[in-house]
Amino acid sequence: KGLTKLRWYCQLCQKPCRDENGFKCHQMSEAHLRQVRVFAENPDAFVDDYSVEFETAFMEILRRKGEHVRSRATALYSEVVADRHHIHMNSTKWLTLTEFIKYLGKEGKGAVDQDEEGKWYIRYINRDPEAERRKEALAKKEKMDMDDAERAAKMVERQIRSAQKALPREKEGAQAAPQELVRK
Repeated sequence: KGLTKLRWYCQLCQKPCRDENGFKCHQMSEAHLRQVRVFAENPDAFVDDYSVEFETAFMEILRRKGEHVRSRATALYSEVVADRHHIHMNSTKWLTLTEFIKYLGKEGKGAVDQDEEGKWYIRYINRDPEAERRKEALAKKEKMDMDDAERAAKMVERQIRSAQKALPREKEGAQAAPQELVRK
């Protein structure tokens, strides 16, 4: 019946429940108990899968914001949970959003900082190999342009020095006598 705020949701079965009683009934159902048995066999794999899915969804939203945009972590999280079929944070290996944001900063997937009020901000760091190659090519081009400019400056300096040496040296303090202009 539309998008309602879900307080009762079983991530394992991906089933929303309207209230606590519905959630309790779901937990007693055969389908849920079957899923719990499957989960019990390899819980780390489930948690890791959910963590990867959550991180992918979060990073996709962060990537769409742009590389140079500093965004509040809570605003990004709100966008993640706006999707009806999102992975819930309590199904991942991170207990809190702060812990998750710190993880992204430590892994180098985002530039993370905290303001004086304690709010966390994150900025996307593009680790795409194609983007890295473009950045390297641009840096190489700039270095070559700088080298060309330096070479040109050195050449001008050499020309100035050679021109100064070519001029006859007059005695210090003596000025050159003015010469008459001869037109041909």
